[in-house]
Amino acid sequence: MQKIHVLLKKEELDSQRLEDKVIIVLDILFATSSIVTALAHGATAVIPTPDGTAALAESKKHAAGSFILSGELHANTLPGFVHPTPRRLLAEGPERRTLIYCTTNGTVALMKAHGAGDVYAAALLNARATVEHIALYHPHNTVLIVCSGSADNFNLEDFYGAGCFVSLFRRRLVDPEFSDAALAAELLHDHSEGLEVLRRSRVGRMMLTRGLDDEVAFAARESSYDVVVCLKEGILRPVDWRGPAKPVAPLPAQSR
Repeated sequence: MQKIHVLLKKEELDSQRLEDKVIIVLDILFATSSIVTALAHGATAVIPTPDGTAALAESKKHAAGSFILSGELHANTLPGFVHPTPRRLLAEGPERRTLIYCTTNGTVALMKAHGAGDVYAAALLNARATVEHIALYHPHNTVLIVCSGSADNFNLEDFYGAGCFVSLFRRRLVDPEFSDAALAAELLHDHSEGLEVLRRSRVGRMMLTRGLDDEVAFAARESSYDVVVCLKEGILRPVDWRGPAKPVAPLPAQSR
């Protein structure tokens, strides 16, 4: 019986034994949504870093023009960095380039998960592909779906995203065991409209005031990309699991 748990914020990883676990890191608005989008559209890799200083240091290892430097601190784009949201990154042309990326919560969550056996960066955008991959290649491992949260606080949009994954695992696995947090997330997902949830979340409301509703709507689309993103040796790359990962036609905005 495969166990599926949801952690409400990245700080809960500190109390977990990770060696034999499969970790799915979610930061719906916007880190993992941006990572998935960049790789689905041909980026060669994403290098997550904890902050702007580390990102700038990493950028010095790469030839000019071969990378995109993107990041934020407390929801403010860092000076000289590209705005770290999916559509803005697409406008930079990520194909055949490396994305060097830092955010306040999502990239930190990915780095906190490094002790796990397998770590995936995921979003609503690639939910079905990620669940299919884990069901095929990790059928006996406990799965921790980690909501990045924000500065040790719970974030509604990540919890909704976790519910999407729980709902998909329920349909894909035989007799899985869900934690109470996983069941609560599933109920939220299955009885809510995704774009409304994201817009009503604290981060979603902030994005609306900044004229970024298009980014929120983009991140709310479920299973638009057939790409699975794995963290190995500090680098995020697509997993070739059903043939080479490639962009798929965008779907209309949808809740699930």
